Amino acid sequence: MRPPSLPARLTVITLGVGDMHRAIGFYAALGFARKFAATGEEVAFFATGASVLALYPWDKLAHDATLPDQPRPAAFRGVTLAWNCTSDEEVDRVLAHAKACGAQLIKPAHKTDYGGYSGYFSDPDGHAWEVVAVARLIVEADGRLSLPD
Repeated sequence: MRPPSLPARLTVITLGVGDMHRAIGFYAALGFARKFAATGEEVAFFATGASVLALYPWDKLAHDATLPDQPRPAAFRGVTLAWNCTSDEEVDRVLAHAKACGAQLIKPAHKTDYGGYSGYFSDPDGHAWEVVAVARLIVEADGRLSLPD
């Protein structure tokens, strides 16, 4: 059980990348607003609503976390990121824009079993993104996702 003085927070998601310049260019082209750069191009931070997306070299991220730097798998890594949209049409626009920015479309948008509309792309480093609209999940004006009780 979590003590009330320790609220659960997910504030920063850091992606390990193989080429910082390429990754920064990709996310800037997607429309992510770069807000802060630490030590030049070594780390990049992008505002994404209620959280922050950080980019850091793959090998340095592994070293910082004291984890072995394994070869980068071409297969699924066990994690997806989600870009929640307000409509099916927005999902289609985001997927088309991501492809135009250099993303690989993994799965075309389609109606889901849970009443949503979803498709997937991967960024230049292979990180998988689900682009999804679900009527029960409200995307607030500031980008936060409101979950039903």
